[in-house]
Amino acid sequence: MDLRKLILVLTLIGALVPFANTFYAGYTVQRQQLVDTTLDGNYAYANKLAKSTEDFLQASQLQLAYTAQLLAMKMDDVSQLGEEAARLRMMSKSFNSITIFDAGGKVLATSPETLGLQGRVLSSEAVKTALREKRPLISAPYQSATGNFIVFINHPIVSPSGRYLGAIGGAIYLQKENILDRLLGQHFYVDGSYLFVVDKQKRIIYHPNPDRIGDFVEKNTVVDRVASGQAGKGHAVNSQGVKMLAGYAPVASTGWGIVAQRPEEVTLAPLTQLMQSTLYRALPATILTLILVLWSARLISRPLRLLADGARNMEDPSSAEDIGSVKSWYFESRELKKALLVGVDAIHKSFSKLREDTTTDPLTKLGNRRRLEEALANFESQGNTFSVISIDIDHFKQINDGYGHDVGDAVLQQLAQRMREACRAYDVPLRVGGEEFLILLPSTTSATAAQVAERLRVAVAEMKIAKVGEITVSLGVANWPQSSFEIEAVLKAADEMLYASKRGGRNRVSVQQRESATTS
Repeated sequence: MDLRKLILVLTLIGALVPFANTFYAGYTVQRQQLVDTTLDGNYAYANKLAKSTEDFLQASQLQLAYTAQLLAMKMDDVSQLGEEAARLRMMSKSFNSITIFDAGGKVLATSPETLGLQGRVLSSEAVKTALREKRPLISAPYQSATGNFIVFINHPIVSPSGRYLGAIGGAIYLQKENILDRLLGQHFYVDGSYLFVVDKQKRIIYHPNPDRIGDFVEKNTVVDRVASGQAGKGHAVNSQGVKMLAGYAPVASTGWGIVAQRPEEVTLAPLTQLMQSTLYRALPATILTLILVLWSARLISRPLRLLADGARNMEDPSSAEDIGSVKSWYFESRELKKALLVGVDAIHKSFSKLREDTTTDPLTKLGNRRRLEEALANFESQGNTFSVISIDIDHFKQINDGYGHDVGDAVLQQLAQRMREACRAYDVPLRVGGEEFLILLPSTTSATAAQVAERLRVAVAEMKIAKVGEITVSLGVANWPQSSFEIEAVLKAADEMLYASKRGGRNRVSVQQRESATTS
């Protein structure tokens, strides 16, 4: 072997050995980082959802406790029991059905009434346990008298003298659309990640695949641990034989276990692609110095180019994510990246503040007329039906004149708070004038809107305001397209119903129909 070949061989060895070592070490380290990050993320995710589920269960118990307190004086009035059951089911949206039964287990009222249980004596173990222990309980999953696979949450009904009268319970139908779908169903990815919930017996009570609900999970260490009340993370193999990276956490009050997991193959897929890309990019550098120089120049300039691309679109909502994803591996690009992210954040905050200021009433923090126009334009473009509640404070001028504008402003603010409490998440409460308010209720019938209006009327009438005492409001309800095919005409129709309430003596709700108005 001559010197030229020896130098070539030594050069190749000197280049390839460090490269291979670096490549392998990088693969090993990044693989472990990906696995650890996924495990930590799933563990944190499971903990978060366990807390959310715990909060939901506690809130459900409070709802039942409040209703049980109301029912203690109404146990002999079947019609009022039915109304309270229907009110709780419709307002809370937490339960598929509500059942009220007496101290002997006899059903007094249900919602919906189509359950066909009224008058029957329930004999399920959950009901027997509730009657025996006379305390708030959450049952294990079981097959109900109506054939549904349910979890039953109940609260005792006790008379003012302390006598046990029966119980009210809410059922969650595990194999039908239920609150767990809304609470947990939106939390899974399209890449094979998903979460499921098991009870203490390792029986599945929630799963993205409804066919799995009710199955028992065996030979799964993650499920074994979470069913015994442990929280943590680890490797698992699902029922299809797929290796998973799982995080798990228990729900304290029920012993349920929430497991969030992602396929290991999906987690490591980007690493495989990254290693292949690195190999393709690095090999030419060992062959030709020029390629090394070109590649190095490209490596150095790439973060700057990507940062410049991001800087040109700083007003774009995704610009912060684009800039944040740039791998700035040297000091100058890191500092530039930090400065750009600060600038983007300031711009986006300014835009958000400006939009909020232009669409929000500063006194009540409700939407203003600009927000009204945006909402109506959105409804009209989507062809979305909606109802309107027009609201006016009775004798507000007398309040302003008698107590001053500071007290008048306080009255407006308290009314705005009651409006927010009466609204659902997607309703639009607005202040459109001095004491004139609107609520837009998308995909809502006149009848439902009238119920919302009546609840708001009652809530306002029950308010106690410093110096003023009690106030009342008059309300008008209209629906698009039921009341009119023109959106502006619907607003006018709601105002006409408001004036009808004023003429009818104030402190009432008037509803616009196609041909006539009804007043309550």
